[in-house]
Amino acid sequence: MTRYVALLRGIAPALPHNSNAELRAVHEGLGLRRVGSVLASGNIVFETDETDVPQLERRIQAALVDQLGIGGGTIIRSLEELRALLERDPFDGLTHGRGTYLVTTFLKDGELAPTEIPDDPDPKVRVVGFDAPARAFLAVIDNSVPGKTPDFMTWLDRTYGKSITTRTWLTVQRIVRKLESL
Repeated sequence: MTRYVALLRGIAPALPHNSNAELRAVHEGLGLRRVGSVLASGNIVFETDETDVPQLERRIQAALVDQLGIGGGTIIRSLEELRALLERDPFDGLTHGRGTYLVTTFLKDGELAPTEIPDDPDPKVRVVGFDAPARAFLAVIDNSVPGKTPDFMTWLDRTYGKSITTRTWLTVQRIVRKLESL
């Protein structure tokens, strides 16, 4: 039995059919076990015997589209992958805070790793790097002026489209704690 999180792109609790209860129901309807949610931003944890992650991503996404009309994208990571990322501590010595966000942008399973990462493409971004085992970009974003999307995020969207989703480092830590408690 493997513990996973489905990181759903574009989820906001104020949007129709984006509630945790509805998202959990879709996953439970697929036969996934011990389904739970972390925060209200599209982080659904579960257990399953399935090991074909790209197929699982497609199956969950198809169900989200069919049942709730949500087409934002589904990215899956296992507890082991996320725990290993936390243990590598890529933000060593940095602190997530109100004006400085430590962010992790996950690529869809099977998406090609970058051949080149822009060097701090925006004065509001410090690129920490790309973590190949977790298939994730790591960056520190100056969020002291809310509502201003840095160029790095634009580059990620332009390069990978809906094959990415971003979480704060605090959210990744919360997801791991929830997965460990299943």
